[in-house]
Amino acid sequence: MTLLSYQVFLAVVEQQSFQKAAQALKLTPSAISHAVSSMESELGSLLFVRSRQGVYLTSYGKALFPYIKNVLNSDEYLQQAIAQFNGMQKGLVRIGTFNSACVEWMPSLLKGFEQEYPEVRLDIYQGTYHDVYQWLKDGVVDLGFLSASSLGDLAGTPVYEDRIVCVTPRDFQPKNPGYVTVEELKGQRFVIQREGCDADVNHFMEKYHLSGQGGSCIVDDMSAIALVMGGYGVCLVPELVIRNIPFPVDVYPLDVEEKRTIMLATVHPEVSAPAVRRMYDYIIERFQNETEEME
Repeated sequence: MTLLSYQVFLAVVEQQSFQKAAQALKLTPSAISHAVSSMESELGSLLFVRSRQGVYLTSYGKALFPYIKNVLNSDEYLQQAIAQFNGMQKGLVRIGTFNSACVEWMPSLLKGFEQEYPEVRLDIYQGTYHDVYQWLKDGVVDLGFLSASSLGDLAGTPVYEDRIVCVTPRDFQPKNPGYVTVEELKGQRFVIQREGCDADVNHFMEKYHLSGQGGSCIVDDMSAIALVMGGYGVCLVPELVIRNIPFPVDVYPLDVEEKRTIMLATVHPEVSAPAVRRMYDYIIERFQNETEEME
């Protein structure tokens, strides 16, 4: 199979259509169909299910996807290395991030990096911790922000630490002025984010045996805070989440010190493409400088 075959495979996966894949690659639909049929013939198994709703991977195609993605990533790394040897600062860096990190950090990081390396393209993928972890494993992204509790077997460097705080409606009256105890939380109804969205808070609640009365299963931070504002309950969040959310709610520290460590993660740091390595070093340096300025 050729590199073009792998590019066709990826385009069909992303577009879920032979027609749209042909447009993306500037090929004819028949060329796309022929390339896929040739791959399936060579592999001896179907890669895609064709239906009126679209084109989707078979279980065999899903199993091959991360390996084909790695082949294409390797070619991208090679092209970036060649560009670097020729004195050109080009390439593509794909970054996976969860919601609060995207809101608080990505605008500044992207702007600063693009000013230094205007020829490097930056693609941002936003999702849950689980999404970012899987994107890294599958080669969809090159770098990703994860909490230490969600890092798994990936390599990572700590970049930031924030504490878990309690967000309440404005009419909430804590038993102690200025902070909320774990004991009084046991009688509260919680707005809870779905597993994988905020693993650190879920771990906190399990550690302190907080049952989480209430039926919420929220994906994004803004929705959780909005429900708290409406009086549906209280929620526990890492402090970064609430830093610039303009909702009329109150934020209290807890009587226990529990923190989340955020990591910059990658799969194979030792073989990263030049542009990826530059972005990795740039992010680490930015956070180190900010930490030194605060000390």
